[in-house]
Amino acid sequence: MDRQRLSILIIPDDARRVRHLRLGMRCLQLLAGSLIVVLLALGWLTANYFRTVFDRSELARLRIENGSQQEVIRALSTDMEHLRREMVVLAQNDAKVRLMAELTKPAVEAPAGLGGPGGHSAVEELVELQRQIDQIRQDMDLRRQSLEEIQSYFNDQNSLLAARPKGWPTKGWITSGFGRRQSPFTGRTTMHQGVDIAARTGTPVVASANGVVSRVANLPDYGKIVVLDHGYGYQTYYAHNSKIFVKTGQRVQRGEKIAAVGNTGRSTGSHLHYEVRLNGVPVNPRRYF
Repeated sequence: MDRQRLSILIIPDDARRVRHLRLGMRCLQLLAGSLIVVLLALGWLTANYFRTVFDRSELARLRIENGSQQEVIRALSTDMEHLRREMVVLAQNDAKVRLMAELTKPAVEAPAGLGGPGGHSAVEELVELQRQIDQIRQDMDLRRQSLEEIQSYFNDQNSLLAARPKGWPTKGWITSGFGRRQSPFTGRTTMHQGVDIAARTGTPVVASANGVVSRVANLPDYGKIVVLDHGYGYQTYYAHNSKIFVKTGQRVQRGEKIAAVGNTGRSTGSHLHYEVRLNGVPVNPRRYF
């Protein structure tokens, strides 16, 4: 096999002496390989340089972003602490209201203490912040449940107050009180289960509490009578009326006109016989005036 060679002529400007270089294929291959290695090394160094520059700029950006996140975490922690203090005040007020209402204490009287950032990593601080958020949510659920119970209690109390007879059912004066008395018809001592309020015929008779008309009738003893059921065991009787303005099943409000004073039934004159019954037992109406 003939050896291939590469001839290189070097001719100076004065052309006095021409230099002649002859390179074999092996030498050319070594030169080409060396050149490729040098180019690859230059490429790697260039890429590494630009990557280092990029990493430095990215690191600077991340440091700035981390600082911003730290500020946000501190602000959130401060807000969480303010919220916790407000929750403590709410818990204290809740306990006072429950004490006044004689309700049982809530499951937790006050929110657990919370702390701000302690110089830990951003991840640790975020985990701690999430724990505080979960604690606040739990405390808010407890307060909501307690508030619903208190609201239900006061709604019930309002309903009870609205159902409890209060005030005079008509304008007039008491001519016969509650208790044992001498009957004006037989002269015997009998139990008078209400009070008699003398008034002119036609004087308005009003409901002494919110309720439902449970009975409208014309009875031999009571005459024209209206019975109201107020719930919670309360009933009121309005007897000897001249007129009745309500119907059975009708809902009425305290102060609403339901009848007019009269002299019907077993009566000696124009008046209203008014009874208050609690769980079916007559009680003295004057306790509710």
